[in-house]
Amino acid sequence: MTLRAHPIVVAAQAAHAGRLVVLPTDTVYGIGTRPDDPSATARLFDAKGRPRDLELPVLVPSTEAARRIAAFDERARALSLRFWAGPLTIVLPRTPSSRGWELGGDPETIGVRMPHHPLALAVLALTGPLAVTSANRSGEPTPENCAGVTEVFAQAVDIYLCAGEPLVGQPSTVVDLVSEPGRVIRVGAVPQDEVADALRGVG
Repeated sequence: MTLRAHPIVVAAQAAHAGRLVVLPTDTVYGIGTRPDDPSATARLFDAKGRPRDLELPVLVPSTEAARRIAAFDERARALSLRFWAGPLTIVLPRTPSSRGWELGGDPETIGVRMPHHPLALAVLALTGPLAVTSANRSGEPTPENCAGVTEVFAQAVDIYLCAGEPLVGQPSTVVDLVSEPGRVIRVGAVPQDEVADALRGVG
């Protein structure tokens, strides 16, 4: 009898091998791969048609994992305590661990987020950080279900890990803490006033 590997394990193995995987997050479907393999991230840019001046965000399984690749300060700590796991991406300076990753955009910064979706977290627990961006062609809307995402990417993606229900969430809010003062550079699922409230009196 042949035992079939669990889909989460198969997706993690594919991502670790530098192939492209689609997985559900708490916002929209994401397409991702390992961030430390230049050929893998190049494959991700090509599949999306994403300009190289737009940085690929990185999903992490825990705050500890985020701290290994991004230089946290008190503001980042306050935001992660308030909004993670959840739909907030924090842009921070890179640490030596991530400095050579070819993610596009500014090579000195990295956007990190801990998602709040059990399937995404299960994959990340096996792989560690993954470069994950919305599962759409650049500039187009993200399909709400796996069938729609499959129509977009077809054989360019090796593994599709599907949720049982459509994903209709907003994209994550993105906060840039590299600049002084910190600023919201994309308003999404977390309202801007809640970000301001979390940062009030910090740093």
